[in-house]
Amino acid sequence: MSVSLYYNAQRATPLTEAESAAVERVVAAHMASFPYEEEESLYLYETPGSEPREIVGGSTKMPFDPGRLLPVIAHVLDSVTELRRALPGAEWRVHMDDLDVPWDEAEGYVLPGMRDADLIAELAAVHDDDEVKR
Repeated sequence: MSVSLYYNAQRATPLTEAESAAVERVVAAHMASFPYEEEESLYLYETPGSEPREIVGGSTKMPFDPGRLLPVIAHVLDSVTELRRALPGAEWRVHMDDLDVPWDEAEGYVLPGMRDADLIAELAAVHDDDEVKR
């Protein structure tokens, strides 16, 4: 069973040309710096225009490798944070299946422990131990 991160923004007005360019820049920077070529990354859906008011929407399937989970979450949420800051006046919803990801004005979208180096190392070690046992 997989877990996905979903993100979307709605607003009464469509994206301006400058905002569309900003979205493209965020996506390009994200893709250039994403650490795992074989994992799913930031993925934006084609939007239908101004109806039903969605200006940005997308999802990312989380990796099965526990050692990659938190780095992927952090990288994608950092990019979604940049998108939110580039699109003023939009109403955002970011969630991992049924769990809403909170917005913090200073930090953006964050989940507890997603930057905890010890936790990341511990998860990677669990995965490495499982690989050795196989």
